[in-house]
Amino acid sequence: MPYRHTQVGTVIIIALLGTAFVALLALALAPSPYPPILFAVLGFVGVTLALFYSLTVEIQDSTLTCRFGVGLIRRQIPLSDVDQVRAVLNPWYVGWGIRWIPGRYWVWNVSGFRAVELVMKDGRRFRIGTDEPEALVRAIDLTRMART
Repeated sequence: MPYRHTQVGTVIIIALLGTAFVALLALALAPSPYPPILFAVLGFVGVTLALFYSLTVEIQDSTLTCRFGVGLIRRQIPLSDVDQVRAVLNPWYVGWGIRWIPGRYWVWNVSGFRAVELVMKDGRRFRIGTDEPEALVRAIDLTRMART
């Protein structure tokens, strides 16, 4: 079953645009020559925004693909490697972005606390943040059943 959903990281976008605004304001008020740190901050904000403004999850040909922003950061998981799938709630301290919770799981998330946890056949766990966990679990289950 083909599936595709993009979740926009609204809080991430607002925080980064706020940082860019402050840097631009400081740049406007700074005497010439401009401090290089302001250009570095603007560059960092631009790159981070392009890389992490959204998280797209797609299922196609029995492969689940997660990709942040413009798609430079991505992960593909063959659904044949997945043993279990379930909707979960991430604790507040997991945060957003790419996180490794030592001894527990990897998390890819751009917003909110809801996620889908994949338990791999080798025991590793991977959580995908999503604002529609039930739909993603259903799509994974249907795709796995169609291939067996």
